[in-house]
Amino acid sequence: MDWDAIWLTLRLASATTCILFCIGLPLAYWLANTRWSGRVVIEALVTLPIVLPPTVLGFYLLVLMGPHSAVGSMLRSVMGVRLPFTFIGILIGSVLFNLPFAVRPFVAAFNSLDRRLIEASWCLGVSRLETFRRITLPLCWPGIFAGLILTFAHTVGEFGVVLMLGGNIPGRTRTLAISIYDNVQALDYAAAGQTSALLFGFSVVVLCVTQWLSRPESLR
Repeated sequence: MDWDAIWLTLRLASATTCILFCIGLPLAYWLANTRWSGRVVIEALVTLPIVLPPTVLGFYLLVLMGPHSAVGSMLRSVMGVRLPFTFIGILIGSVLFNLPFAVRPFVAAFNSLDRRLIEASWCLGVSRLETFRRITLPLCWPGIFAGLILTFAHTVGEFGVVLMLGGNIPGRTRTLAISIYDNVQALDYAAAGQTSALLFGFSVVVLCVTQWLSRPESLR
């Protein structure tokens, strides 16, 4: 078992989930409540990674972050940072690639909330922020938690984006999915089978938990 790859994958999945919780939650709340006609464009951009091949997204991000691009050269000259083939680089790619897996469940959770509860809170003089903290967030938490679980699980199984942006550097960018690929390339099917079984069992548990959270409260 490649423990370095396991640790790196868990780091990447945890960091991605935390970042998407912070930026995805306000974005989803805005999408669920705005009446701006241009929201369809934002929704399309958020959903794009679902239909876009991971290697395509990884390629464009690699070009954007590369030393010959405006963004890459600025980061290197101003901050001394080189993003391709680093953990930060694959983290940025992971956040963008997993954006719909967090935002879409968040939006669904906010849309399922009875608006009369929110309006009643406002009529009682409770601020919007306090209403969100005391009413919206607790009532929508099962859907939000399901989105976080899906985000974490999807990050664990990432391959294309991570390989394009990070390559295959042990201890730095080599995740579990890449480790399985390497084992198969080396004809080490026993090691590949162990890691694959681990990811398979993890996926089953994640799906069971997600389905349980999606059930009506009365059926739990």
